[in-house]
Amino acid sequence: MIQDYLIGELSVRLQQLETAATPPEAAKVARLRQQVEDGPTPALAAAVTRGLAMADSLCWQSLEQGDSAAFARQARASADLRQFSICAHLIPDA
Repeated sequence: MIQDYLIGELSVRLQQLETAATPPEAAKVARLRQQVEDGPTPALAAAVTRGLAMADSLCWQSLEQGDSAAFARQARASADLRQFSICAHLIPDA
């Protein structure tokens, strides 16, 4: 039951990031979300790390393009993903 909850909640956070992403990057996030939903629970920590790296890249791209609205959406999705992952003990609080 807890594993299903973690997978579901992580999927929701990745979907938020997907929505905030540009079309080519959104497809990458969608693939990661599908891997989370279909993959083994021990792989969640690695998926979080990849998701956070994607979010970081998206935020930098938006800043470089001067798109503050996109940056704000992506930063919120990234922060939510990170906070959930810390609380779920999928990544360390560093």
